[in-house]
Amino acid sequence: QVVRFPCRHRVDLCWLRRWPVGMGDFGDLVLVCGDHHIPGRAADLPVCFKELLNTDKIKTILCTGNVGSDVVAEQLKDQAATVHIVKGDFDFKTDWPESVVVNVGAFKVGLIHGHQVLPWGDPEALHVAARKLDVDILVSGHTHIGGVQELNGKYFINPGSITGAHAAHATEDVVPSFMLMAIQGQTVVLYTYKEEEGKANVVMSKLEPQR
Repeated sequence: QVVRFPCRHRVDLCWLRRWPVGMGDFGDLVLVCGDHHIPGRAADLPVCFKELLNTDKIKTILCTGNVGSDVVAEQLKDQAATVHIVKGDFDFKTDWPESVVVNVGAFKVGLIHGHQVLPWGDPEALHVAARKLDVDILVSGHTHIGGVQELNGKYFINPGSITGAHAAHATEDVVPSFMLMAIQGQTVVLYTYKEEEGKANVVMSKLEPQR
């Protein structure tokens, strides 16, 4: 079951120096992001995101690819001790893998770009991919639309596009978004950030093992 509810705070620039309520108790964080498309489709991250991500709490990054340039890839590698980037359909000159499997707390987490899964973003197709990788959580991008889904005991996480880069195949308006994962015992607490009118709104979800 996916439990979602908005945090009480609408995050503005004066509040960004503080984490959402309770996050400080969770220790190290995992940044989930992707589809930067810098500089091809976007110039940079939203200012509110750059302020929020200026922290040493992030120890691991899971990136769904299509970062757009070596500069962005190096910035990600400088952000955290452990960085996993998978190859997107526009990452032509990279040797990044098509998929990665890592452990996050009690979960096995798979990471792919998502263009390999047809129809794009379809939960049943994602479930097949998750079973092939033998993971509890499958992180994918490509659609540029952030969200959390659950089907038959598997969770599907899409951080969206962290820059809000245009995507001709998007099924709804694209807004900049990314996610942070925090471990609380057997639970993964997922914070989804979306930029709206220059401010970062955050929604919290709780993911619990289904096995």
